[in-house]
This record gives sequence, structure tokens and C-alpha cells, in this order.
Amino acid sequence: MRNYGIVNHASTHKGGKLLSAYSKRLFDAYIKNLFSELPAIEIYGAKAVGKTSTAERFSSHNLALDIQEAFEIVQGGLPMLRKLPKPLLIDEWQRYHPVWDYVRRLVDEDTAPGQYLLTGSSLPKDASVHSGAGRIVRLRMRPLSIEERRLDAPIVGIGQLLNGEVEQVTGTTDVALPDYIYQILNSGFPAINQLSPRAARMQLNGYIDNIIHREFPDRGLMLRKPEILRRWLKALAAATGSTASYQAILKAAASGESATPAKNTTAGYRDTLDALWITDRVEAWLPTVNDFAVLAKAPKHYLVDPALSARLLSVSEDQLLKGAKSVLLGSQRGSLLGRLFESLVAQSFQTYCLVNEAELRHYRSAKGEREIDFIVSRGESLLAIEVKLGTSVCTEDVSAIKWLQANYHVQEVIGVVVYAGSYAYTRPDHIHVIPAALIGSN
Repeated sequence: MRNYGIVNHASTHKGGKLLSAYSKRLFDAYIKNLFSELPAIEIYGAKAVGKTSTAERFSSHNLALDIQEAFEIVQGGLPMLRKLPKPLLIDEWQRYHPVWDYVRRLVDEDTAPGQYLLTGSSLPKDASVHSGAGRIVRLRMRPLSIEERRLDAPIVGIGQLLNGEVEQVTGTTDVALPDYIYQILNSGFPAINQLSPRAARMQLNGYIDNIIHREFPDRGLMLRKPEILRRWLKALAAATGSTASYQAILKAAASGESATPAKNTTAGYRDTLDALWITDRVEAWLPTVNDFAVLAKAPKHYLVDPALSARLLSVSEDQLLKGAKSVLLGSQRGSLLGRLFESLVAQSFQTYCLVNEAELRHYRSAKGEREIDFIVSRGESLLAIEVKLGTSVCTEDVSAIKWLQANYHVQEVIGVVVYAGSYAYTRPDHIHVIPAALIGSN
């Protein structure tokens, strides 16, 4: 059999280019453990988050469906896939969606672990695909978390906090607000993060242009006025960290237009951005407890990387440090920089929660009088987390956490403030105050 389109990972080259140095991800150990027991795993997420580089660590061969020869091979169906060496990575599987069902059937034939890895940067367009339940486990990969960016060594992890292993925290970091701003603007996409700020801006601009001018048309959405989609993206960026309604986002996107885009048009925008994994909402925490029956149910809005929000809003490091003025949507608290910092924390906590098999949610009462930025829940423990841009924490900053601790008794409520300060410590009321650079996954 001719190996067109198959990459042997023993080689130091891919597509004629040297493989770049791999930066270790939290996903690595998680996938290694799962793949030792499961026959097939899909790693999905937005383009450029590092799915292929990570999956290559655990496969011997790569069937890359963005290469014509590989595309033709996979069209050979089950007989051809049976012949290919394992573990096999099928990269960008959504380009030929029948391959999902092929893998599902092959797993039915042979349930041995460690056979197939699939990566996908979008949902298949207009395709009916079996869920894969019981055969293919799906895991979402996101851009680099704060821990993976190695700003400092974490002193405590989400896992330790959930396990009740932490009584006191103590430590210091030299990571300061300008460092967090740099990370916000330079992105968590691995190939962009290490670039100079100017090069990173150019790459991020290109990423946004690619969404508008290529990804949408590729999915059959021909845009008569691409600038309307760009305004929709800007409105989503302005809604970062808020629970703004889609009506409010639509109104902001249509600002200055004589005609407001039809709801079905903007619904198509929203669904397509979801399918491309560009949006990354945090859903509301809705405990089944009578005292908490009346809660706001709207999700918090985030883009997959705060750098995309910053580029869409055209803000620089100097502007953020000086307190950039920007139209913000929704009733959430904080400045634009505060919301972008919260988005960086949210991006990181999504990964920390995944590898700890926990859920990330937010809490907001129906009238908005009480809010907690993030709720991390697993088993008998719950972390109530406030995110604060400042370098000090006062009683008012923890009032919502203390209220929850006094009124919610289904799980143990552990209070945490994640902030941009230098010192990690535990307050006399047992709420942990931890710099964002010093809290990690384990």
C-alpha cells in the first residue's frame, strides 16, 4: 500500500518542514491515561489550539485529511482503514464526515484500547453523524492555560482544593498586571503566544479574517456584507464576561445601521461560531435546591481566547493599562481589562476543570444582587471563585462567597479569590486568595 498522506511520527519532518518544539500540555497526561483504556478519542476545538501536535504524541501514523492523498485513502472506507497501522490519528476528520461512522464500526469490531485519535476544528456541515456514544470519547481542547504558559510554578491546584487538601496557602510571585496584559494580548494559541506583539497582532487579525472570509463561506454562508459579521464579533467581544442577552448583542452589532439584520441571520452567525468552537460560554449554576430556585439562567459570554476579543475591540497594552474606554454589554461588573483578565482565568479554568472532571459554571441571582464569577463543582465539594483584577482583596470582594457558604449546605463551599496581586494567603475567614499565576490544575 502506498502511504500517501500518512505521516510517520518517527520522522522529524512534517510536510517538508521541521516539527517545532512541543510545549507540554495538561492534556497530555489526561489523554495518555484515557487512551490506555479507551479505543477511540476525539480531540476537538478551535483551529490552532494545538490539537494535532498533542494527538501526534500518542499516535504512530497520521492520516491528515487536508492532504488530497489522505482524503482519497479514507474514501476507501472500512477495508482501507482496517489496513492502516495503529494507533492512527485521523486529523480534521470533519472534512470527510463518514469516517466518524467508520471508526465507530471498527470499534464495535475491536474494543482494544489505544487505536484511534480524531481531531476536529469544526462540526461537520449539514451532516447527520452518529453520536459515537460508548465508542468515541470527545474532549475539548482550548488555548494555553496560564499554567501551560509557565509564568510561574503553581503552588495549589483545583484538584487539591476540591479534594479538601488545602487548609492554608502561602507564596509569592513576581508576575504582575503588565505580564497578564501581555498574555491576554499575545494569545493562548501556541504558535502565536511566543511571537513578538506586532507579529501576534498580525496573526490574530488574520485569524479573524479567516473566520469571516473563509470559514463562513466554507460552511455555505456567503456573506453579502462581511462587515455585519465583523460587527457581530465585536459585539460578542464587548459582551465578554457578561450575561448580556442575544437581543442586546444584536442591537450592539446593528448600531449605526439603518436596517437591523434579521434574527435568523444572526442566529446563523451564532450557530456557526459555536460550530467552529470560537465561542466558549460558561453556563449558569442551577442547583436543585429550593432556596436557590430563582436564579438567572443566562450563560456568561466568552470567545475562545481573550486575545481575539482584544483584537476585535482594537485595544493595545498601553490603552488597557491606562483604562481603555470601550462599550461593554451586560450587567456584569468591571472594566474592559477586568473582563479580559476574567476571560483569561475562564479559559484556564476550563482546562483545569476538564482534567479534574469538574464542571465550570457561574452564579448570579435573578435580580443580580449576588454574583460569583465561577463555580467549580465535583462530588461533595464546590469552589466559589471570585476573579479580581486588583492587587488587594477587601471584605466586600468576598461577601457573595460568604453568603453562599452560610446558605448552601449540599456541598462543602470552599472560597477562593483569584487576583492579579503578588501574595497567596488564606484570610481569617478561611477564604484563599491566590494570584492567577500560582493556581493550576492539580
